[in-house]
Amino acid sequence: MSKDNVIIRLERKEERRETENLVREAFWNVYKPGCSEHYVLHVLREDPAFIPELNYVMEEEGKLVGQNMFMRTMIVCDDGRTVPVLTMGPIGITPELKRKGYGKTILDYTLKKAKEMGFGAVLFEGNILFYGKSGFTYAREFGIRYHDLPEGADDSFFLCKELIPGYLREVTGVYQTPKGYYVKDEEVEEFDRQFPAKEKLKLPGQLW
Repeated sequence: MSKDNVIIRLERKEERRETENLVREAFWNVYKPGCSEHYVLHVLREDPAFIPELNYVMEEEGKLVGQNMFMRTMIVCDDGRTVPVLTMGPIGITPELKRKGYGKTILDYTLKKAKEMGFGAVLFEGNILFYGKSGFTYAREFGIRYHDLPEGADDSFFLCKELIPGYLREVTGVYQTPKGYYVKDEEVEEFDRQFPAKEKLKLPGQLW
C-alpha cells in the first residue's frame, strides 16, 4: 500500500534490529521508566503463534516510522470450546510522528489484511479513545473476560473488534494472552544493552 510518500509492507529479516529500535524509541518512558516492548517483539518473532504474514512496518522516505504485528491466541469458552482469535502489537510509531494519524493508518491497513486472511476477531489491551476510532469496543460487550482479572475489576483496557461480523456470536469465555508477551526484567535489561544508552525517567502518567 502506498499513500503519498508512505509505504506499508512486510518487515524484512535484515531490518529486525532497526524495527526493534523503532519500537524502543516509541515506548521509552511511556508506561514505565525505560521499556520492554522492543524485547517483547524480539521474543515474539520466534513464538509459534507469531504470524509472519501479518508482521508489517511503515516506511516514509526510506525510513521506518511505524510497526504492527499479530499473534494467534484463543478464547477458552464457558461451554468447553476454544475459539481462535488474534491479538496484536506492540504498535510502534516513531515519537516525532505520534498523534498525526500514522498509528491509525497502519492499524487500519493491518486489520484489513488480517480480515483478508480469514481471521475472525482481534482482542488486546489498549486505549478505547484511540482504538475505538478503528472499530474496537470493550470486550465485555461480547461476553469475553480477561484472564486472571478479578470479578468487578476495571476491564476498560480490554478491547475487541470482530473482523468477521457475528464471529463471536454465542461465544462467552476467557481470553488467553500468548505467553511470549510475558518477559523477565533481567532479560529485558540484558537485551537493552545492545542499544544506545538512554535515560530511564519516572514520569507522570506512567502505569508502573
